[in-house]
Amino acid sequence: MIGRHVLWSAAAAALSFSPVALANERPATLSVSENQRFLEAGGEPFFWMGDTAWLLLSRLNREETEHYLATRQAQGFNVVQVMILHTAQMESRNGSPALIDDDPGRPLTTPGADPAKAGEYDYWDHLDWVVERAAAHGIYLAMVPAWGDIADQRVLNFENAGSYGRFLAERYGDKPNVIWLNGGDTRAENRTKVWEELGSTIKRIAPDQLMTFHPIGRTASSWQYHEAPWLDFNMFQSGHRSYAQEGPHARAEDNWRYVAEDYGRTPVKPTIDGEPSYENIPHGLHEENQPRWQAEDARRYAWWAVMAGAFGHTYGENNVMQMYVAGAPTANFEADTRWDKALLAPGALQMHHLRALIEAYPMLERVPDQSLIVDNGIRYGRVLASRGEGYLFAYSYTGAPFTVSMGKTRGDQLRARWYSPRDGSWQTIGRIRNSGTRLFDPPGETANGNDWVLVIDEGNGA
Repeated sequence: MIGRHVLWSAAAAALSFSPVALANERPATLSVSENQRFLEAGGEPFFWMGDTAWLLLSRLNREETEHYLATRQAQGFNVVQVMILHTAQMESRNGSPALIDDDPGRPLTTPGADPAKAGEYDYWDHLDWVVERAAAHGIYLAMVPAWGDIADQRVLNFENAGSYGRFLAERYGDKPNVIWLNGGDTRAENRTKVWEELGSTIKRIAPDQLMTFHPIGRTASSWQYHEAPWLDFNMFQSGHRSYAQEGPHARAEDNWRYVAEDYGRTPVKPTIDGEPSYENIPHGLHEENQPRWQAEDARRYAWWAVMAGAFGHTYGENNVMQMYVAGAPTANFEADTRWDKALLAPGALQMHHLRALIEAYPMLERVPDQSLIVDNGIRYGRVLASRGEGYLFAYSYTGAPFTVSMGKTRGDQLRARWYSPRDGSWQTIGRIRNSGTRLFDPPGETANGNDWVLVIDEGNGA
């Protein structure tokens, strides 16, 4: 893994930040860092670069799954979010149902089947295989045990949640690359006894695996479950609605606000945007004739959240999250591109530039610090900033000039550069004094999507 603390200055000076440099190691068990703000893998800092593949288990066969995992690994992703049960009728691609009589308390297993033989594996054999293949690609599986609708419909209930959670924990509790996303696009205040029973049961049997709660859009797990003993880190869904769709007091696009709120809570817990607007999905999901979110929007959500203090980020693409193929009767949200082609969407190819920069500097000491920005804007004009002891980052989505308050990091003479979230390229500014205030003017004209990161550090060179 690049970006170890002892190597950070050399890495920051020399990295080309290519996907090859981000090749994932086989996953080690995750834990929360000592300062409770970040994650570690086997004791080393871990940056969560997630992808959304909700319906992977039911839509893809094994050859396709292997292609998906290999592609995302090569692109620098190290976490994949999937549903175990989207509905009670969930089946694998070969037609094997997950449950007996649609009862989460009665998983359908077939002892004696040979999962190595094509088509003979059952649903859980297939999930076993996916967990192992993800690990081989250096990828963690963040698994939703049951989508929220299943609980809302009382199919998953207090009576069977414990037995279902026990089955999952006993089968997957020793897998170092498994993370649990309790809930599933659902209101945290609904069916709380069910989610508490499911979460506490899994956590009791598999205490070393991390768990959070995936809430409905424009809400956060912290609202209901921040102090739950089974919740190791917070997750929010900033959602898919635009400023225009929410009116003058909109906040969904300002996903940094959720991070800031979680950052101020006690006890201290890490937080992440687990579902921002997906690339290529219509604004608002269900509203007709709306524009689609683009790569520049995906970048903005990612950089804003991380600069605000999130320990990582989850990206999503409309066609990939539902594994769309032409003619599929289950297609949603105006999907229009076959999933394997959509794996190459521009935003997906750009996410690794975020991971690369963060991993090139001491991750665990980084803190959000908006006092660095003297003349901040609102909405798309807002600049988000964070710093470590010997470096600072400031992200501008529009490339408009902004003023930085210096003297908040170590050193007298510092190196200043521009870093592009679009292609990972650098442009040199030069050596600057670490005092007073200084105006910085990003390359190019001011426009949405002309995004740049100001990087100031103690590095050698111009």
